[in-house]
Amino acid sequence: MSLSEHQKRRLRKLGHTLKPVVIIGANGLTDAVCNETDLSLAHHELLKVKINAADRNERDAIIESLCQRCSAELVQRVGHVALVYRRNPENPKIHLER
Repeated sequence: MSLSEHQKRRLRKLGHTLKPVVIIGANGLTDAVCNETDLSLAHHELLKVKINAADRNERDAIIESLCQRCSAELVQRVGHVALVYRRNPENPKIHLER
């Protein structure tokens, strides 16, 4: 699922007040972090992830890998924080116009 700019704008607005739910530390992207992110996405649909990596390219790679492993969409990345979205097919909480 690819998000349109209109949908991303709405998600950024909803995510503005959120605090990071998942924090990726020095160990990087582990299976435990992916499982926790997967559970959080199933419950919240939209969440912030904080990546504690020094290098910008490394942060981008971690975010890309996380999105692939969790079937999520990157909405926005600002510094060390990424906003990711995955629709819950059984019980959607956020309704986006197509």
